[in-house]
Amino acid sequence: MKREEVMELEEFCKETRRLTVRQIASLGLGHIGGALSMVELLGVLYNKCMNIDPGNPGMKGRDRLVLSKGHCGPGLYTVLAQKGYYPIEELYTLNKPGTILPSHVDMLKTPGIDMSTGSLGQGLSCAAGMAKASKIVGDGAYIYAIVGDGECQEGQIWEAAMTASQYCLDNLITFVDINRAQCDGWVDEIVNMRHMKERWESFGFFAQEVDGHSVEQIYEAIERAKETKGIPSVILLHTVKGKGFNTFESLGAKCHHIPVTREMEAQALAELE
Repeated sequence: MKREEVMELEEFCKETRRLTVRQIASLGLGHIGGALSMVELLGVLYNKCMNIDPGNPGMKGRDRLVLSKGHCGPGLYTVLAQKGYYPIEELYTLNKPGTILPSHVDMLKTPGIDMSTGSLGQGLSCAAGMAKASKIVGDGAYIYAIVGDGECQEGQIWEAAMTASQYCLDNLITFVDINRAQCDGWVDEIVNMRHMKERWESFGFFAQEVDGHSVEQIYEAIERAKETKGIPSVILLHTVKGKGFNTFESLGAKCHHIPVTREMEAQALAELE
């Protein structure tokens, strides 16, 4: 990418962080850590990689995203609003009566959401099925899936991986958000997911590791994945929970589902000025 494109993406991500904090603060609590750790990935996907039409969310042959770690929906909601799927003002109805933005993503409520998720481990199976269906109809779509590193402790993730490899789903690109923390603490202290790259390779995936907060590295990895034919791809993103704000980063493994007060909001947003 050209330097101007990188700068535009970085500014988009900065605004995504600002809006995500405001959105969750409007409710008073939420999954802010994991929502903020995937901001650069979403920025690259929705601005540079995905074949989508915000004016026609159900467009046939569109690329699809399955946010398997569905509790991090607020980050995705923000990007969808920025891309014009619905007004920015909708963000401040998060998980309130009558909202189109529930706490976990719901394809029946929110324009631009391609799969309802929240039960960890299941999203990648849905994505593999979508990728297989796309191969059958020949629409040329790419299916993207985002899973968490803690989520990879679920056995269904690996059942889906075996299926994707068996059917040579090279139109499936999976991202693992390795922010090293989950609901109960640090991932390594609960079920250590060491040798992640080798694990995915052993299941027949083309695996890459990148800095999950570098828009350039993410974009280049996606391009390499698209050039790799005959096998599915996985991109391992090394990220920080609550990225962008010391207010949240400093909480470490505790930055999962937390209260976000107006005072915390103001303190965090001041860091972006």
